Amino acid sequence: MSAPTTFSLALSNETATAHLMADLALLIGPGDVITLSGDLGTGKTAAARALIRYLAGDDALEVPSPTFTLAQDYDLPPFPLVHADLYRVNEAAELEEIGLSPLPEGTVALIEWPERASAALPQDRIDIALNYRPALGSTARAAEITGYGKATAQVARLKALRQFLTDAGFADANRQRMAGDASTRSYARLFRDDSAVILMNSPRRPDGPAIYDGKSYSAAVHLAEDVKPFVAIANGLRERGFSTPVIHYADLDAGFLITEDFGSAGVIEDDPPRPITERYQAAADLLAMLHCEPLPEVLPLAPQITYAMPAFDTDALLVELGLMLEWYLPDRGVEPGNAMRAEFAAMWRDLLSKPAAAAKTWVLRDFHSPNLIWLDERQGIAKVGIIDFQDAVLGPAAYDLVSLLQDARIDVPESLELALLTRYIKARRASDDMFDPAGFAELYAIMSAQRNTRLLGTFARLNRRDGKPHYLRHQPRIWTYLSRSLAHPVLSHAREWYSANVPPPNS
Repeated sequence: MSAPTTFSLALSNETATAHLMADLALLIGPGDVITLSGDLGTGKTAAARALIRYLAGDDALEVPSPTFTLAQDYDLPPFPLVHADLYRVNEAAELEEIGLSPLPEGTVALIEWPERASAALPQDRIDIALNYRPALGSTARAAEITGYGKATAQVARLKALRQFLTDAGFADANRQRMAGDASTRSYARLFRDDSAVILMNSPRRPDGPAIYDGKSYSAAVHLAEDVKPFVAIANGLRERGFSTPVIHYADLDAGFLITEDFGSAGVIEDDPPRPITERYQAAADLLAMLHCEPLPEVLPLAPQITYAMPAFDTDALLVELGLMLEWYLPDRGVEPGNAMRAEFAAMWRDLLSKPAAAAKTWVLRDFHSPNLIWLDERQGIAKVGIIDFQDAVLGPAAYDLVSLLQDARIDVPESLELALLTRYIKARRASDDMFDPAGFAELYAIMSAQRNTRLLGTFARLNRRDGKPHYLRHQPRIWTYLSRSLAHPVLSHAREWYSANVPPPNS
């Protein structure tokens, strides 16, 4: 077991305590245990209250001390949390009676007075010990933060984050939680002097098992493993007139960024959400303009450091497609055997020969409504702010148009999809006499089938492996998009294969 990691800091008031807990919130997740120790009146409950309110996004949320209830459950947006107070516990065996032994799975445990049952607490935990500092003021406290076991890395990262914010001049900024995505990244909005910026916490992606010819999944499909691609591609797009966030401060090695805040105006409206046609038109025009430009394969990152964009090659596309066999089909009661796997791979390798032979451009990869911000004060295509592109690769232009017009999270009417596909093709033809609309339509259908096949598997994996069942609600929509693409003549064999072997999702 690794040695504990500890650092100390002064907390001049409750606001400083709230800032510490907000920073900690960026780094924790289900299964983590945070203990709060210290004498009576040192602010343990105030610290717990600050963390819970931050995660809830509600500064007025009622968070009573659990001194008498012993444990209080909260169903918070990022994960469930249990807040416990062990002051009245006399021995570790009592924890079983109040549902804390074992600790609930998939839940963050926030425990005051841990010393009352220290023998029952897990080895992997973060402890925050609070003490009076009367010389600094009546409300001043000192916090000693220690990480035990696996939590040593979290505490080391918390220390690095606090130093980054101090160096950037944002240590005293107010924090507001922002919803994350399906990755390991987390975000906060920082407010200072009536302006806001975005803090991105982007730790290096942990390698998974090397099951794809000696590579992890992320390496095999060329997902960004650290924050450097984001910085290089953001700068590259912005230099060409596209709206990406200006990066104000960066720690490339640690994976911390402070960037321009684009706000929250999106390209969709209403409930259930639907596309705003004018904004989708601008997004399609943006792609047409991007795809008309000659784009470099290597981008500058820092003095004497460059970033080479990887190729979205056939092997990477096949690994993505395999998620359907690994996760979606077993969920639907189908266990693919070797013959089915071989047939599937041969069919797709043949189909993917067309995009492999096509001209390559920057594929931003997640060019869809959650990652597009409407910047009404700007002009033309600059009105479309792009915020997620770190996984960009070199590949066929059709891929990002599919991402936009077959949005996995909202319904895009087929009539709008066809109108915008036509708009894009007209724009490409206007700038390039050699552009082939029929060939592009083939690529669009193939990349649609590939992307939606992968998404069926991805969302099944997010449910079963990562405990995120809400992604399953998108599978019927993805199936609709997949069925549209399979109707293209170039996919006739695939249409027959899917009809025979792939059951539709539960509606």
